[in-house]
Amino acid sequence: CVAVLGDLGRSPRMQYHALSLARHGRGVALLGYLRDRPHGDVLRSGNIRLVPVADLRGLRVGPKLLQYVIKVIVQAIQLLYTMLKIDQPSYILLQNPPGLPSIAVAWVACLFWRSKLIIDWHNYGYTIMSLSHGRNHPLVQIAKWYEKLFGRLSDYNLCVTNAMKEDLWVNCNIKAVTLYDKPASYFKETPLELQHQLYMKLAKDYEPFKPRTESVSSNAEMSAFTEMDEKNGHVIKTRGRPALLISSTSWTEDEDFSVLLKALEDYERYINEGVKLPSLVCVITGKGPLKDYYNRLINKLHFKHIQICTPWLEAEDYPLLLGSADLGVCLHKSSSGLDLPMKVVDMFGCCLPVCAIHFECLHELVKHNENGLIFRDSNELAEQLKV
Repeated sequence: CVAVLGDLGRSPRMQYHALSLARHGRGVALLGYLRDRPHGDVLRSGNIRLVPVADLRGLRVGPKLLQYVIKVIVQAIQLLYTMLKIDQPSYILLQNPPGLPSIAVAWVACLFWRSKLIIDWHNYGYTIMSLSHGRNHPLVQIAKWYEKLFGRLSDYNLCVTNAMKEDLWVNCNIKAVTLYDKPASYFKETPLELQHQLYMKLAKDYEPFKPRTESVSSNAEMSAFTEMDEKNGHVIKTRGRPALLISSTSWTEDEDFSVLLKALEDYERYINEGVKLPSLVCVITGKGPLKDYYNRLINKLHFKHIQICTPWLEAEDYPLLLGSADLGVCLHKSSSGLDLPMKVVDMFGCCLPVCAIHFECLHELVKHNENGLIFRDSNELAEQLKV
């Protein structure tokens, strides 16, 4: 059983675990919320069975602390019921975070099934909680105690960085194996014909992908970036096409998109001052709690040479757009300083140049001036965009 108390469609590492086990002939129950559609490879696999967990959207009555306590209790009951319904698993491979209440529930389920519990440590849940509540908040301290206590009850542990491996051992007495993320095979450079198909699809809903000029040929089908001769199907890049910058996010507190917006303001100023730079289309993909907040900031910007859109892409379209872009920007700052942004791994798979914001263990993935560029603020990012 591969389990996450979150949306399976937005849990790529757990999908990869399930696919890897399935390709080695193991039957896998992939357990989690079914909000966004998982990747087609997962859906097509005969060895993977999706097991939905009832999605609790939250209680809106009473104090927030009471709402949270009730939510955790209900989630624990729902998750335990679901785990006890499946066929007996040899192992339960659980993503953390979120670990409250899933680590304790998975441990109970393993006792019942006499199975082994493997925790895949992506980060610490209490550090994510501290972004909105502060490190000294009683809830954060309880979550920290809980994570360390129940984390020690696992049989085996995986983690995403060597820095986390060391921290787990030193501070939690948990022995883990580092398993770095690798891009799936479908993260690769996108052929020009597929780029054109994707741009035309996105142009139906998003203005930045629509053509800016009329084609010289009446037989051409155009997007902002490509045009296709409808007679012979030949695709070329549009003359004077804008550069395509992409960033993906879950729109949470550990990513400050005001850094990118300020860098884009500087980029616009460079062009207005006469620096010869291409116009820019900036695509920021993803869903999350702060999306509306940043969309309001974006709507206040009035650029002549930059267009910004914030779509949610289907699972199959995201790697195609990454493989079509000119530059990837990552604003992920780990809440613990111990995890790595998977989006950069995907960008590397697509051979996409990457600019990433600095944090403690980023060097395990991005090496400045070797496989990418690292910036610390909007000024440094603006300078890198000029390159």
